[in-house]
Amino acid sequence: MASMSFALTRFSGLSSKTTLSPDFDHSSRRNFLPPNRVSLKISSSSPSPSDSEPDLSVTVNGLKMPNPFVIGSGPPGTNYTVMKRAFDEGWGGVIAKTVSLDASKVINVTPRYARLRTGSAKTDVIGWQNIELISDRPLETMLKEFKQLKHEYPDRILIASIMEEYSKTGWEELIDRVEQTGVDALEINFSCPHGMPERRMGAAVGQDCALLEEVCGWINAKATVPVWAKMTPNITDITEPARVSLKSGCEGISAINTIMSVMGIDLKTLHPEPCVEGYSTPGGYSYKAVRPIALAKVMNIAQMMKSEFGEKDCSLSGIGGVETGYDAAEFILLGSNTVQVCTGVMVHGYGHVKTLCAELQDFMRQHNFSTIEDFRGHSLQYFTTHTDLVRRQKEAIEQRKAERRGLKSDKDWTGDGFVKETESMVSN
Repeated sequence: MASMSFALTRFSGLSSKTTLSPDFDHSSRRNFLPPNRVSLKISSSSPSPSDSEPDLSVTVNGLKMPNPFVIGSGPPGTNYTVMKRAFDEGWGGVIAKTVSLDASKVINVTPRYARLRTGSAKTDVIGWQNIELISDRPLETMLKEFKQLKHEYPDRILIASIMEEYSKTGWEELIDRVEQTGVDALEINFSCPHGMPERRMGAAVGQDCALLEEVCGWINAKATVPVWAKMTPNITDITEPARVSLKSGCEGISAINTIMSVMGIDLKTLHPEPCVEGYSTPGGYSYKAVRPIALAKVMNIAQMMKSEFGEKDCSLSGIGGVETGYDAAEFILLGSNTVQVCTGVMVHGYGHVKTLCAELQDFMRQHNFSTIEDFRGHSLQYFTTHTDLVRRQKEAIEQRKAERRGLKSDKDWTGDGFVKETESMVSN
């Protein structure tokens, strides 16, 4: 495994243990960022000549990670004990479960999960639905645990996921209190598909670009650490809120959050799942079955970022159905800097990161890739329009026909290909 030594680019006064990344460019500025934040370089660390294994380490928005695998916000990051376990097992970073100022308004129910299976075995699960809300633990408790984690793991990457009601002062207070714990970045939950839309939280913001722009402005004027905006897939064009978030000062995009769904109806009881006292509510769908949808959304965002933001240091964190290192490779090939896993941890446990890393390195060896940056975004070039596909296929067919017809002129004969060239002009 790559070295577990990291440095974090942060601002003076936030943490006495913080050091500037050697990649930090003091002259760099994002022209649309507020004056209290800087542009932070995204890169993949170069391996030393003695390294025999592909290097999985990445530097994203100044945050150095040993590998691109990040615990996604949810149950796997719900308290100190589980986040500590994630660090001990070797995850590249941890995004805690979403917090807000007033946890007393968050009341969860049980059961709150349901699974979609293709058979009866545990391995037959392909989809997972939840109607779980954000953290129901008091904010002060979560903040103490963030601070404890950063004290015990000063060089590990801890990202706070935050969500608040439509209130500028509320967002400012939440950001201030969370940043005081020493967290390395903020992921803004603009995408939770269920729970409290009436309070203008989660997807209620992410689906309204005017509202999103206003709230992003508040957040980025206050925040002094990198900010990632987490996108909802429950929208016609996901590039619209992603564009607004980046233009409003966010350094990164996370995509996708869960897909609004109804898991199914129990044909014996005629009640929906998950069933709570005979009733249910639509919830967020995740795990393997959503991966093709997530890949398409990530591809759309990556293409937009490449064409509209160019060399600006914007990052992309891919989410959706990642269960293997090979799944992760697909997200990276489509431009993701990091890959988040949430439901996969709930199914396979925290130690699964070792398998993910081994499989990703296996993929890299197969293609002689030394670093993540060697192949990040490589497959974007192969996406085009249907009209262009028709043109390309027509040209290819004409070329194959021409090759079957043989040589057009005596000058086309070659010594090396003489036998094949002869065969190309034989009719039987």
